[in-house]
Amino acid sequence: MPKEDKSIQEKVEEFLNEKNLFTDGLAFVESKVGIPRKYLFAGCVGFVLLYLIVGYASSFIVNLIGFLYPAYASVKAIESTDKDDDTQWLTYWVVYAAFSFLEYFSDILLSWFPFYFLFKVCFLGWCMAPFSWNGAELIYHKFLKPFITEHEKTVDDYLSRAKEKAEEIIDQAEDRAKDLAFDAMKSGTKED
Repeated sequence: MPKEDKSIQEKVEEFLNEKNLFTDGLAFVESKVGIPRKYLFAGCVGFVLLYLIVGYASSFIVNLIGFLYPAYASVKAIESTDKDDDTQWLTYWVVYAAFSFLEYFSDILLSWFPFYFLFKVCFLGWCMAPFSWNGAELIYHKFLKPFITEHEKTVDDYLSRAKEKAEEIIDQAEDRAKDLAFDAMKSGTKED
């Protein structure tokens, strides 16, 4: 039986009715000031987006958003019996890793552009969105999967050679350590 695709509003309301630290905080504030939690949530989102435009440490906030919630959702996915959520979050992490790799080389230039961190958090939000138009899935199937498929044999060959070389170096280091230990033990016996 296929899952029906819920609207964004339904997903947000479902999230706001879950029991977690964030929604508990919203419920507390709602009980004190009387503003419905969906408006408080919208205010929080608006504040974060505005802060990303003009605030200090925007890079840290964006990386926190792009890492903490997906890590939490990934743990929940691992613990659930549903395979679809595992695939969704594994796909997110593959795209996140590829994005982080590319960003490493361009971040010093891009971070000077106005609204960069706002665009970055929107991009990461799109990649983690639990909807049919999920960005991570699109990027994975359109760009990463074809690239990996095309270069898979070459990458596997390099990894195999690297593994062989690492094993060779470890074996040499182990032999050298044994020789040194034997020599130390031998020279310690001669002094006695």
